[in-house]
Amino acid sequence: MPVKVFLNEDEIPRQWYNLAADLPTPLQPPLGPDGNPITPDMLAPVFPMNLIEQEVSQERWIDIPEEILEILYRWRPSPLHRAVYLEKALDTPAKIYYKNESVSPPGSHKPNTAVAQAWYNKQFGIKKITTETGAGQWGSALSFACSILGLECKVYMVRISFDQKPFRKTMMQTWGGTCVASPSDQTQAGRDILAKIPDTPGSLGIAISEAIEEAVTDKSGSTRYALGSVLNHVLLHQTIIGLEAKKQLQKIGEKKVDVVIGCAGGGSNFAGLAFPFVNDKINGAQIDIIPVEPTSCPTMTRAPFVYDHGDVAKMTPLLPMHSLGHNFIPPPIHAGGLRYHGLAPLLSQAIVEGLLTPQSIHQNECYESAVLFARTEGIICAPETSHAIASVIREAKKAKEEGKEKVILFNFSGHGLMDLTGYEKFFSGGLMDYALPEEEIQKSLKSIEGLPKPQTLKSGKW
Repeated sequence: MPVKVFLNEDEIPRQWYNLAADLPTPLQPPLGPDGNPITPDMLAPVFPMNLIEQEVSQERWIDIPEEILEILYRWRPSPLHRAVYLEKALDTPAKIYYKNESVSPPGSHKPNTAVAQAWYNKQFGIKKITTETGAGQWGSALSFACSILGLECKVYMVRISFDQKPFRKTMMQTWGGTCVASPSDQTQAGRDILAKIPDTPGSLGIAISEAIEEAVTDKSGSTRYALGSVLNHVLLHQTIIGLEAKKQLQKIGEKKVDVVIGCAGGGSNFAGLAFPFVNDKINGAQIDIIPVEPTSCPTMTRAPFVYDHGDVAKMTPLLPMHSLGHNFIPPPIHAGGLRYHGLAPLLSQAIVEGLLTPQSIHQNECYESAVLFARTEGIICAPETSHAIASVIREAKKAKEEGKEKVILFNFSGHGLMDLTGYEKFFSGGLMDYALPEEEIQKSLKSIEGLPKPQTLKSGKW
């Protein structure tokens, strides 16, 4: 029985998969402040035009440049593991597989798009990239990519994570990145927030505002902004994960996957694994595809499908997405990468369509699952990844109750060696489960009152 399945470098996918080409009901367009659809040139101060072209593309397959593959070869193709030791512990008839994205230099899936975005920015003549980061995985990944490609990198890190995870800042510094706590006094957006709420834990929405402000106010025009999730081109770059997984499953004779699982904040690691399988489902395959989030930040399971801004200062276009409201300040749970108020439009539309079945899980169940995984498979996972593992364990137990031999695939999106404070709190009994009160959701959603509303469009097939 193979425990690990490898691909050779010459078997790496040479194209990314774009779900936008196959959605039964197309995405509704991003809108400007006037409520009219934005044009690509309106995004030009924020992103280089070569990435804007990918953002709006309707092509099913987009070639991966050879120079990007040359960098990805440092760790890709990543291994597919059969979780035989977890299976034994659960006494389940299910076969559990996980794509191990923790083998990248920064330890997560994030460099798959960080490398691509840095490369396209360099091709466009950009010298500096600004960004935000929650748990620090994205900031680490972009610092790594900019280091390889010779670009300057500035990262605004959500303050609560900046305080909880000091070594993430050190990782960014090691790769030449500059990391500041957000909100900061370095931007008008940051100063405005600090004046209102001096002790705020921060949010990704605030950090995005700061990073975009720095990019668009650079009068030299040599700075652009990069986002680690949510946008179409980001999810596109991550599909190398699912495309590799399909080849690896085929290599060991697995003809069908029954359940595909990933944690979801903005949506990039989940989409990276799941979108190639969503395509299979669109074309008739019977697959349960489950994105998982914290109950304390229930964007998919309790938030409405609306038009909303991606940031607090409303510098981003209005996107059609599930959102808790751009003013949402999440509770300081340890899964910092799952604290975003919105969800990728492509994922949101797939949920509206019925192609995905979202779940939310409390953090203590997630940490219990993470510890079981560490004590069987051996790897200490990131707090974000623990949400996927918790869902996998639920599905494996369900397979046992039903007496069914299911194939479960999930994305092991990152290791947790920089997140041990959360484990320490779990072992000492210091982690509290927190379901976001409905009144908090309604209070936050007041920030989107008066904005245009998207139509709830679906084919009705699922």
